[in-house]
Amino acid sequence: MTEAILQSILSGLAVGGAYALVALGFSITFTTTKTLNFAHGEFVSAGAFISMSALFLLLGMPVTSTTFGQTQPGTGAQLLALAAALGVMGALGWLLYIVGVRPFAGRPGMAWVMSTLGFGVILQSIGLAIWGPKPVVVPSPLGDSVIRVLGIGVRPQELLTLGVAVVITLGLDWVMNHTMAGKAMRAVAANGQVASLMGINTNAMMAGAFVMSSALAGLSGFLLAPIAQASLFLGLAVGLKGFSGAIIGGLNNPRGCVIGGFALGVLESLVNLWSAQWREVAVFALVILVLALRPTGLFGKAMVEKV
Repeated sequence: MTEAILQSILSGLAVGGAYALVALGFSITFTTTKTLNFAHGEFVSAGAFISMSALFLLLGMPVTSTTFGQTQPGTGAQLLALAAALGVMGALGWLLYIVGVRPFAGRPGMAWVMSTLGFGVILQSIGLAIWGPKPVVVPSPLGDSVIRVLGIGVRPQELLTLGVAVVITLGLDWVMNHTMAGKAMRAVAANGQVASLMGINTNAMMAGAFVMSSALAGLSGFLLAPIAQASLFLGLAVGLKGFSGAIIGGLNNPRGCVIGGFALGVLESLVNLWSAQWREVAVFALVILVLALRPTGLFGKAMVEKV
């Protein structure tokens, strides 16, 4: 029983790493622009398919292929596919900000909600037209052999997802607190008007936030595709769980969002060990409970606006 629990915790941390990256993406856009990308889940799916398509092209196969067969892409091909996913998704994040967020940011109402949702629907529809609804098994950069330690079996891709999530989180935390770009972004998050008066290009910082957030979504899709298969419906659940993790940790606290994402992954895995039918119930019951007791999240701070 102990081995099963440890197995669930480790698997939960791996999936929680993807949730943490998505939650971090939500936090970046919220703290900087006071808006959210409600197409974030579709961006995760798009990242998975962009990287998958890059692999097909590098292997000399049609983009619309539905299987890799016995072909195993090399490390170089995987890195190029990752670069393609990050680049394309970052560009899509910039486009989303220019077209769907900037015209409405700072204005009364929530028109940006519908514009981001519409952007996600367009992305998914284009994906269905090109690749169709069938999921694709994507080979892992590290292979599919199971690593066993003390009776616990774990796939290399799960360890990679966990490791990358931790490194990205620590690296981004350092950038935000020890670089001029990070401090400028924090200044815009604190007060955009004052930051603008101090010479900071607030539009560039806000666009950068969406580029960074979308690139993180692409990274999540790249990491999750070998674990859960590449599917255009993959991002719906991942985006919702990532957003739930951000709500639990506190949307305006990036570190709290990461903790919330990891905690949600572990909770989901442990409940799944007991009864899979109660997994979603437990996850969203926790979200409701946290919102009832602490509306700003466990680590979030109440936002006070001075008039």
